[in-house]
Amino acid sequence: MIWDTNCGVQIGDPIQGHSDSVTSVAFSPCGEKIVSGSDDNTARVWNVRTGAPEGDPFLEHSQYVTSVAFSPDGERIVSGSYDNTVRIWNARTGALERDPLQGHNGERIVSGSYDNTIRVWDTGTGDPEGNPFQGHSHSVSSVAFSPDGERIVSGSYDNTISVWNARTGSLEIDSLQGHSWYVTSVAFSPDGKRIVSGSLDNTVRIWDGKTGIPEGDPFQGHTDWVTSVAFSPDGERIMSGSCDNTVRVWNVKSGLSEGDPFQGHSHPVTSVAFSPDGERIVSGSDDKTVRIWNARTGAPEGDPFQGHSDLVTSVAFSPNGERIVSGSGDNTVRVWNARTG
Repeated sequence: MIWDTNCGVQIGDPIQGHSDSVTSVAFSPCGEKIVSGSDDNTARVWNVRTGAPEGDPFLEHSQYVTSVAFSPDGERIVSGSYDNTVRIWNARTGALERDPLQGHNGERIVSGSYDNTIRVWDTGTGDPEGNPFQGHSHSVSSVAFSPDGERIVSGSYDNTISVWNARTGSLEIDSLQGHSWYVTSVAFSPDGKRIVSGSLDNTVRIWDGKTGIPEGDPFQGHTDWVTSVAFSPDGERIMSGSCDNTVRVWNVKSGLSEGDPFQGHSHPVTSVAFSPDGERIVSGSDDKTVRIWNARTGAPEGDPFQGHSDLVTSVAFSPNGERIVSGSGDNTVRVWNARTG
């Protein structure tokens, strides 16, 4: 939106075109153009007077664009992204002016352990940062950073969920109670406002990420332990895997299952993940296979990925959605082409 700074009145209609949150905007030096960055992974240039886009979106980033700016002469645009790169563009043509500026890396790793503690590690040195986070009275089964990296959520076999300050290790939300058995999996929503948890009590729960207050009733439908949960990239759906051999997708607002359970695995589902675009789901199972599903219909895409000689314990998509990584009880990690298997 554009506003008159003297009287606070909106000028013209909202400028529309991005398909996800707009994270950063800037005027050109002459004031005739605006550049915007978005969680749809693009940057765009707009005509200030008409609100019309100038040229096509800048498409090279593979993750959220978080910051944009014009050069002082207005001839170039710089963008920063969650894909860890900075890119420089010709402001008139949208062409990249050079290779991406690379060098940023993920700084920290969080781990949970059977010793009841959580640790944060420096990826450059491999050293732990500070002291272990202590508070759980039983094994820590699942940990995850908030999207801004400032908080950590943990689930434990003490049946509780906690939220920690990622820098200091201090508890921000202590021992959320509601599950009647082990908490097996936790995750933040993409905006950090919610937490999802799965448990051996066969339920999925949603919590307010700031207060820890439960949102609505538990999601019920699985007939055996819930082993893994994840939010969709848009935060509107939740996926869960279960020892009932199925994957389910739930509507966050209603708590209702969307469609029938995804059936195909012959043994418990151990791990699930959405693709970055939210259109596909990957699952790993004790049946030693990895499967891809259409996230909307639940239909399997292609044959199961076979190669592991023991149960599959963890799966994830690459940031661009083109590859899948799986870990297994056969002591190996495998990387798969997500389209061909």
